[in-house]
Amino acid sequence: MPHQPVPPAKRSFARSLRREMTEAEGRLWHELRDRRLDRIKFRRQMPVGRYVADFVCFEAGLIIEIDGSQHANSDSDRTREAELRARGFRVLRFWNDDVLKDLNAVCDTIIACVRDMSLQPWR
Repeated sequence: MPHQPVPPAKRSFARSLRREMTEAEGRLWHELRDRRLDRIKFRRQMPVGRYVADFVCFEAGLIIEIDGSQHANSDSDRTREAELRARGFRVLRFWNDDVLKDLNAVCDTIIACVRDMSLQPWR
């Protein structure tokens, strides 16, 4: 994927999201940072197109989104996901509760999706 310059406002917004992560994002980031999860490189709160993705593994073309209940059946999330897919990414979504209550299963799912790029997220 070709690198495109990130507008300063988008870069600033991404930085503020990094400072103000939710509890679920913080717990997952603790597992993903510094290649702790199966030596996989992730970046957090990264601008991708006109959106800021929670976590991105560029090598696997995988975006991980951690959602609260406000995202249930969201049209804007469907639009966002379609654009990210058009850019060549698979989008893996977890509810906050998934991360907070069963982090091991979340991590196992992420590893499986990175190892097998034919796997498609279920939601």
